[in-house]
Amino acid sequence: MRKEYDFSKARKNPYAAKLKRPVTIRLDESSIAYFKEVSEEVGIPYQSLINLYLRDCAAAHRKLNLDWK
Repeated sequence: MRKEYDFSKARKNPYAAKLKRPVTIRLDESSIAYFKEVSEEVGIPYQSLINLYLRDCAAAHRKLNLDWK
């Protein structure tokens, strides 16, 4: 290894904007169990599966219809 490196010609990572950001979210046990079960069937980690589902909902502009009585 060198003692010093020259970063004067370095450039920013072009993919940095596409990286995932860790967040804390509270989900009920049955939802987690459902996605874990589906993830075993399709061979995708359950957190990635949840991310894909949420991304699909956002892309389709799906909104939950809630009626509080």
